[in-house]
Amino acid sequence: MKILLISPASGKWRQIGKRRLFNGRTFRFSMLPLLMVARMCPEDSDIRLIDEQVEDTPLDETFDVVGITCMTATAPRAFELCHHFRQRHIPVVLGGFFPTLNPDLALQHCDAVVTGPAMEAWPRLLKDLKAGGLQKQYRGNPNGRIPTLLPRQLLNRQNYSTINSVYATMGCRNRCKFCSISAVYDAHHYQRPVEEVIEEISSFKTRFFMFVDDNLTQDRDYIRALLSRLIPLRKKWVTQVSTEIAEDAELLVLLKEAGCVGVFIGLESFNEKNLNQHEKEFNRPARYKQIVDSFHRHGIFVQAGIIFGFEWDDVHVFESTLKMLEEVGIDVIQAAIMTPLPGTPLYEEMKDRILDTDWEHYDYRHVVFQPRRMTAEQLQAGADWVIRKYYSPWCILRRTLRWLTAPCGLRHFIYPFVLNWAYYGRAKVFAITGYNPAVVQDCVSAVSRLQSVSLIQ
Repeated sequence: MKILLISPASGKWRQIGKRRLFNGRTFRFSMLPLLMVARMCPEDSDIRLIDEQVEDTPLDETFDVVGITCMTATAPRAFELCHHFRQRHIPVVLGGFFPTLNPDLALQHCDAVVTGPAMEAWPRLLKDLKAGGLQKQYRGNPNGRIPTLLPRQLLNRQNYSTINSVYATMGCRNRCKFCSISAVYDAHHYQRPVEEVIEEISSFKTRFFMFVDDNLTQDRDYIRALLSRLIPLRKKWVTQVSTEIAEDAELLVLLKEAGCVGVFIGLESFNEKNLNQHEKEFNRPARYKQIVDSFHRHGIFVQAGIIFGFEWDDVHVFESTLKMLEEVGIDVIQAAIMTPLPGTPLYEEMKDRILDTDWEHYDYRHVVFQPRRMTAEQLQAGADWVIRKYYSPWCILRRTLRWLTAPCGLRHFIYPFVLNWAYYGRAKVFAITGYNPAVVQDCVSAVSRLQSVSLIQ
């Protein structure tokens, strides 16, 4: 069976890997979902894996089936590919977060949909296809066995920061309203057998790898067992966690000993009202500095997810956030604009405020709704301005001095250093500039006051 697996790219991301400077390699790692699908294909399959950020889809070749994974922002490109291959009478299957949360919409463009993780569903689909009885929808089993020893040879390692990444767990128990992960996994957290995870990591020929888990440390007994087994491997790795673990001194020591050099944490906002409104009250902004300091004492850098556009955000949130990021000591940020993804509780709440229905703009970089306390233009400008200011060369160099003097700084500073300059490059390539809307608004208000005084006189 000849199988084509595609990760589509749209907008400025299409072919970005072909740029000679700032090509975004740092932000690409392993194509793990499609590698898992490839591993679940029959052994005699002829598999082609395409990442449209770095290569072109072979539109004129013939395949027995085409599988496409997509998020909301890449759905329009996925639909375009579906139309092309179906016109050539090649069956097309859609999977990933967008089809999982919106299967009926996806089925308007493809022959079948796989919802949830592909475990157990993909082999069943291929069997039905071969027998001429392809069904419209297949539901994956999140408790199913994640395949090991993935066919990473299908990728050109030169195009990725690493082709060695791994799942130990899937999903998250939290119910943040804006989060598609919570919606896809219905707030469940699934653990993979520790032995299988260690077997896969042991097969990596490089020292550095990534856990791509949504919340690796959510089950304390599980993570302690996993970290204890990781220590002898002497690997270096990064992952995503939640703020609570910073208060667990024993776990922090285990993270350090097991080789953790960096964590991504969704801080989201410095305003408790915003967090509470989205069922993320376990984040306490008053403790953010203590949390970050705890990681730093163990030689672990912190990348923070920050979201602009919450209900209580006004034009002053951008400048105040930059100040707090400096005070707290965040090493890297991923600044996003609140995006009501279809299929999430947030989307249902915001339906009457949506301004833009072009799915390609649902990439956390475009304002697609009407904010409560500022204009859409102000939200866009302010979010862009924060990225430009935070990733200015001077600010990066200033953070570099801090990293070099931190615990394990000489050994680990390269990780936040590379990320910072990669984000700087992204800002350059995407021409992200923006402005501080609070300054503009204050200037307009001042002029209005002066005009009022002049009229009175």
